[in-house]
Amino acid sequence: MSDALLEAVTNGITFVDLGRQLSVGMPQSPNHPQFWHTLPRRHGDMVRADGGSAANDMITTGTHVGTHIDALAHVSQDGKLFGGADAGQSCLGGKYVEHGVHTIEPMVRRGILLDAAGHLGVDVLEGGYEITVADLQGCLAAQQVDLREGDVVLIRSGWGRRFAEGTAYVGKDSGVPGISEDGAEWLAAQGIHAAGADSIAFECLAPGGGHASLPAHRVFLVENGIYIIEALDLEELAQRRIYEFTFVLVPLNIFGATGSPVRPLALVSA
Repeated sequence: MSDALLEAVTNGITFVDLGRQLSVGMPQSPNHPQFWHTLPRRHGDMVRADGGSAANDMITTGTHVGTHIDALAHVSQDGKLFGGADAGQSCLGGKYVEHGVHTIEPMVRRGILLDAAGHLGVDVLEGGYEITVADLQGCLAAQQVDLREGDVVLIRSGWGRRFAEGTAYVGKDSGVPGISEDGAEWLAAQGIHAAGADSIAFECLAPGGGHASLPAHRVFLVENGIYIIEALDLEELAQRRIYEFTFVLVPLNIFGATGSPVRPLALVSA
């Protein structure tokens, strides 16, 4: 008996890599440990009798650095996690047993790109721009796609173009574009599984405000159990006008962690 998925792969698929390359010094939220990579052993440091040699690596990183997913354990409100779990009691032995990243199942789901910047006729939305419900609905209408329960929705503000600029991408002074609290509530009401964006904190950050207020995180992670993916590279999807695709994401299976680096893919037929 043939497998329909295997047949589709055999017939040809293409993919768009949505993850950022991990490198020392890349922009990140100041709230998290930085990424670091070094070579404890290089070729020639130890050479076998037969002339062979091997190199190896060591990395240290926060789990919310680079392209990453937020587990439901990442944010609490008034001492509670999603479903009313006690945020303190859920951290047993220094690990978030309840709602840690190890509880996130691998995602193979319908993905939708909402190109807010493209819909509004700009390459990059201004820092602090709040993407409204009307903007999201306008994207859907212009792109002729709909939202379905269980979708993964990726929102492009164009801010990802500033990733190579380093500090400017963090947007401490300028602010960062992203969805509003109302936008998060509207998306949650559609029954989506996860949401992502090309910015450092997913939602709108006011100029000079930093991460002082993150209502969309509360709406998604605490109130609705919806995962958040940050620092995505959505430029190629937008350039190719790929608005609907198979979305694939697998977090690292780190027991009790609040998040994980990821390298998500968008798959389409060749």
